[in-house]
Amino acid sequence: MSDPPKDFSQLNIVALESRRAAEMMQLIKKRNGIPLVSPSLREVAVDEQRPVVDFANHLITGQIDAVLFLTGVGIRQMLDALERHVERQRFLDALSDVKTIVRGPKPLAVLRELGITPTLQVPEPNTWREVLATLDAHLPVTNLVVAVQEYGVPNVSLIAGLEARGARVVPVQVYRWALPEDLGPLEENVRRIAAGEVDACLFTSAQQAIHLVKVAENLQLASELHQGLRRTLVASIGPTTSEMLRKLSIAVDFEPSHGKMGQLVSELAAVASSLVVRKRTVFDKLVALSTPPATEGKTPAWYNSPFMKACRREPVPHTPIWLMRQAGRYMEEYRAVRAKMSFLELCKNPALCSEVMCTAVERLGVDAAIIFSDLLPILEPMGMELEFTAGDGPKIDNPVREATDVDRVVELENVDSLGFVMETVAHTRRDLPEEIPVIGFAGAPFTLASYAIEGGGSRSFLHTKTLMYRESEAWHDLMQRLSRSIVLYLNAQIAAGAQAVQLFDSWVGCLSPADYRTFVMPHIQSIVEGLAPAAPLIHFATGNPALLPLMAEAGGDVIGVDWRIDLAEAWQTVGYDHAVQGNLDPLVLMADRDTIRSRAEDVLQAAGNRPGHIFNLGHGVMPQTPVDNVRYLVDFVHEATSK
Repeated sequence: MSDPPKDFSQLNIVALESRRAAEMMQLIKKRNGIPLVSPSLREVAVDEQRPVVDFANHLITGQIDAVLFLTGVGIRQMLDALERHVERQRFLDALSDVKTIVRGPKPLAVLRELGITPTLQVPEPNTWREVLATLDAHLPVTNLVVAVQEYGVPNVSLIAGLEARGARVVPVQVYRWALPEDLGPLEENVRRIAAGEVDACLFTSAQQAIHLVKVAENLQLASELHQGLRRTLVASIGPTTSEMLRKLSIAVDFEPSHGKMGQLVSELAAVASSLVVRKRTVFDKLVALSTPPATEGKTPAWYNSPFMKACRREPVPHTPIWLMRQAGRYMEEYRAVRAKMSFLELCKNPALCSEVMCTAVERLGVDAAIIFSDLLPILEPMGMELEFTAGDGPKIDNPVREATDVDRVVELENVDSLGFVMETVAHTRRDLPEEIPVIGFAGAPFTLASYAIEGGGSRSFLHTKTLMYRESEAWHDLMQRLSRSIVLYLNAQIAAGAQAVQLFDSWVGCLSPADYRTFVMPHIQSIVEGLAPAAPLIHFATGNPALLPLMAEAGGDVIGVDWRIDLAEAWQTVGYDHAVQGNLDPLVLMADRDTIRSRAEDVLQAAGNRPGHIFNLGHGVMPQTPVDNVRYLVDFVHEATSK
């Protein structure tokens, strides 16, 4: 097999540069690409210069404590705007007397030309997050008046972060962005992308993305543009631009190691050919998966499996059993795979995910297979910066803490960026025996919101409940964005081959019944209403049995029950018009076999041979659990309930 090419190999590359259009064109040509460069914006001085003059006067009279410069162009235009109103040297002297912060190398260079050494320089990648972190470490801004030289449009997250730290922010806008005077080249590139004639599209600023979409809307090609970008390799210069792209529902496929235009082009050229093939393959698979293959009138073997019959509350030959986290660290085979890669890397490898789960199903003899994945990858394309740290579990590096932060949570419009999950569903379905149903899953909106707000796990849910109680409108906005995205995500899994889906509400037990009814139930109901009816929904929560009647009211074919309540009482509470799943304490599997058998018998007796019971744990298998004990439980449930 020949090595993949290390350049663009005559791929059609769209770029949206304006001032540096000629340089971008040469960079693409040098890497053997076909440049399709169309200017997408121009900088226009703001019509009203009075605020800039007022800022200068306040600075000179000692009413400003610190100035944050975000762009070099902005500094030059600020000086031009002040030329007829304020003595230049007096302004520069006043600037030298206060704290000055520069976001990156360009404003740093301009200040040095002016003979000013800034107090602080924000490290790469120079986003608003690094700005706030730098101030937190070196210049607390509580009670300070901080002037922010804005560019284009205000950075809402930066201003909110400064205000949350106790600063009084004085915005200083010196220019705005406008569309280029000649729209022809940009319109032509919109048409090319919409027609599928572009291989890669490069974005080096957030405003480029905004203007590309705006022009597409003006041409009434917005839908076609987004569809075209689903098959086009999208490269972003860095976090701020990527955040805007995701907000516009454009999936980002590539970021360079350094936020410079030359590095973006050179690093992308080395991998572009393979990434283009991969993206188009994923897109084509998702299109194919959206139309399940015809069964030619035959009933698939999984339809009449014990698990599916129990979901429908039909009589079964034996009580079906599967286990949450049935493929995990307690298995040697899983540990061997994890030793070679991170957890997220494994989650994004459909073939290995299928192998891990199929191995567990074969070894344990369970009646259903839940796909191997995690609750949180859905948050990545929604704008959350997710990582899994050794020993600490999942971590969100940009948590949602204020009402204004909800605006940067991007609702999914498609599942392209989660294509690996749908591939995992399809791969697992192909690899399993036909009679074993596949279960897809997603985190419930409250649990996902809690992770996004807390930045990880929590015991008190301080930040979550603070936002929920203080900013109920923002809370419901966040939950709606999550709920609609979950519906899209689960329906895609069903289309890919999942016979049932489970909604995990792992953290909702921290709420009272009244709070659940107000802040959670409407959103669960919207998910239940939006799901494809062909696949049963298992609605599972843990931590508070008092929520069970409300969960049943919210909806679900099967109600998952944890170990904190007797199963007979739980079933009576949710109603016999629901199937139930549960509910052995996971730590019972750490005991001797007599205890395992005795406790399993208690659960089965509580179920009373009533159709619609799926045996499971009250939560996932613990990492320390002996595999033989798990296999013993599965065998016992089958033998004890066989008709």
